Amino acid sequence: MATDKQTEAIEKIGLHNLSPAPGSTKNRKRLGRGPGSGTGKTSGKGHKGIKARAGHHGHGGNKPGFEGGQMPLTRRLPKRGFTNPFRVEHQVVDLSDLNTLPEGTEVTPESLVAAGLIRKGKGPAKVLANGELTRPVIVRGVKTSASVREKIVAAGGRVEE
Repeated sequence: MATDKQTEAIEKIGLHNLSPAPGSTKNRKRLGRGPGSGTGKTSGKGHKGIKARAGHHGHGGNKPGFEGGQMPLTRRLPKRGFTNPFRVEHQVVDLSDLNTLPEGTEVTPESLVAAGLIRKGKGPAKVLANGELTRPVIVRGVKTSASVREKIVAAGGRVEE
């Protein structure tokens, strides 16, 4: 049976008292720090050659996309398509999510951010008709689909742009 002194001696593991096992950590190899270090001058890469060059034969091998001098695939294939730099990506909010908002609050971008339904600065919000609305709400300054407008009005609320 454990006494009070034994239970006091047992300490819980936490971030304040963790330490690595003895011998498990080593100092990193400092390359190019003079002849006395053993890895001075050429830093252990030998003389010239592709393996001595920067960006080659490190972790992961060659430069990404390098095909041994053959014309890389990314340059062999034709360019296609177009990316619209002005595209607006809306943050989708389900209609059923509006039920989680506190009673009597207006649905605005600020109230949606406060409720954690959208993130600030990640684009405008849009309410889509997924789920059902159980109580009347006032939606102000948030885009809605046509079917959402009908469901909000049917529940006794209103939509203001």
